[in-house]
Amino acid sequence: MSGMLKDDALKGKTIIVTGGATGLGRSMGKYFLELGANLVIASRKMEVLEKAAAELEAETGGKVLPVSCDIRKYDQIENVIAEAEAKFGSISGVLNNAAGNFISPTERLSHRAFDIVIDIVLRGTYNFTLAAGKNWINKKQAGTFLNIVTTYAWTGSGYVVPSACAKAGILSMTRSLASEWAKYNIRSNAIAPGPFPTEGAWKRLFPGEVAEQIDPLKRIPLKRFGEHQELANLAAYLMSDYSAYVNGEVVTIDGGEWVHGAGEFNGLEAVTPEMWDMLEKMRAKK
Repeated sequence: MSGMLKDDALKGKTIIVTGGATGLGRSMGKYFLELGANLVIASRKMEVLEKAAAELEAETGGKVLPVSCDIRKYDQIENVIAEAEAKFGSISGVLNNAAGNFISPTERLSHRAFDIVIDIVLRGTYNFTLAAGKNWINKKQAGTFLNIVTTYAWTGSGYVVPSACAKAGILSMTRSLASEWAKYNIRSNAIAPGPFPTEGAWKRLFPGEVAEQIDPLKRIPLKRFGEHQELANLAAYLMSDYSAYVNGEVVTIDGGEWVHGAGEFNGLEAVTPEMWDMLEKMRAKK
């Protein structure tokens, strides 16, 4: 659960992390700082950003710029980029991490609820990608995008349909721009995390009684949740020059949850050794 890369692996780089003041965004940003990067964190609540920035600087000795931004509004994103360049000179990478989600039967959703998730997750990500990409292209500067998606971006999933739609769009954009913008030396990759518990999102998605009924651990072959440092290690690698030839890739980090759910007979792990003995005897009689 320790850091994976050399201490100076991100030295001289400036990375913007949306939703970077809390949860997984904060954990990934902290590791970027530990590896020598400058960090820009963006979200809507300035008081939360300023508190996180002060804590991260104290914990790592790095430099953090907090900038208030509603990623649904393109002009505010342009302001984040301008402030980051004014502070640090240039931007090396953007981690599109900000998201919004809630569980609900789809028929219970209003169109406004659907819009909220789509606007934050998909619109926010393509807004930031377009603004940063145009900036890099105009300045003939290399850059790296890292987008946070989910495994249900491939499969779809009930009860989180707005999020599934939005994440599928981000997945497609990641691969599309990996091809189109590679000529500008701009890479685009994504991570599809499984369960990594966070204080806020975890309670919204798995409130007490729901967590007890569905028990997310039962779906994970490794029988544990992910540690934040494990995700941070992967994110730092994909942001670093060590992954310079990785482009258009989506890396799943979920303890095997996705493949376990997809395998038709994986539920047979519930069969006891005694039951297998009985089944073998039954086959032997035929």
